[in-house]
Amino acid sequence: MTQVEINDLRKSFGPVETLHGVSFEIPEGAFAALVGPSGCGKSTILRLIAGLEEVTSGDIRIGDRVVNDVESKNRDIAMVFQNYALYPHMTVAQNMGFSLRLLKKPKKDIETAVHEAATILGIDGLLDRFPKQLSGGQRQRVAMGRAIVRQPQVFLFDEPLSNLDAKLRVQMRAELKAMHQRLRTTTIYVTHDQIEAMTMADIVVVMRDGHVEQVGRPLELYDRPVNRFVAGFIGSPAMNFVPVTSTAGADAVVLADGQSLDLPQFRALSGAFDLGLRPEHLRHTAEPAGLNVTIESSEQTGSETLIQADLAGQSITALLRERFDCHPGERHRLTVDPVFAQLFDAETGARIDA
Repeated sequence: MTQVEINDLRKSFGPVETLHGVSFEIPEGAFAALVGPSGCGKSTILRLIAGLEEVTSGDIRIGDRVVNDVESKNRDIAMVFQNYALYPHMTVAQNMGFSLRLLKKPKKDIETAVHEAATILGIDGLLDRFPKQLSGGQRQRVAMGRAIVRQPQVFLFDEPLSNLDAKLRVQMRAELKAMHQRLRTTTIYVTHDQIEAMTMADIVVVMRDGHVEQVGRPLELYDRPVNRFVAGFIGSPAMNFVPVTSTAGADAVVLADGQSLDLPQFRALSGAFDLGLRPEHLRHTAEPAGLNVTIESSEQTGSETLIQADLAGQSITALLRERFDCHPGERHRLTVDPVFAQLFDAETGARIDA
């Protein structure tokens, strides 16, 4: 197993710098997800690690080697692309064993490696088929099998599930996680889907505009985001943000319409803030201490009710863990346990520690 270190990595395309001094470390055997909106630089980082792009400045270290100037084929990595990149004229077995044939491995060793990888991925019955005879999920398994047979130090995945339907993505997430737990190869996985990152990764690197916003374990990012961007990006449905003001010594913050919410942990604060409330932490209540909202819409999923409502002029989402019958225009009250409420500086977006 091998660790990967990225140190002050910068990348420019002509006069435009797209990565601005990115640094993070992936421990040996970890599954790390690079996540962020489109254009944030996550795929560029993956291509730099793979040697498909040249580093402008900074270092990429794989194990004990700085690989900036090492050819891609000599970095001992394997990459799985979004579009599978299978050779249409080759069978599944030939596709999976192609890299080993290039290395002039013995035929017997290639066959053994291919069958072992195919068994891990459940495609051992497809080895004689051609890519055109496979479903999207089967093609993705072949692409992963081609990476496994090389037994690289590092796996690189570039949004490998984005072309699959929703049900198959869920299935493949579980299979990828099981594969990693079995092989324990250091893995770097790029996705724009924070659900994939949260459910699969040991470590999540959240990026925005060529910068790293936060690195941590999934629940650490969920519970203690460093700023409003990370708080709003991690979690589904996304966190609600409502402008509030606080006066030092008061136990409550005040919303724009004059309503207040008791948050005694922030009683020492004074100024303007954004109140962060996760949809799943809001509850319907008949108590007068709740926040008055006006229902905008609701969706019943059977086990849950998803509500859109107006709170002090802000549209918010509430995810109720029960069936709740309501209609647009109705007034209801929602409440939240103060321990789950978060505050962010209105100007900088930084999270405020209680």
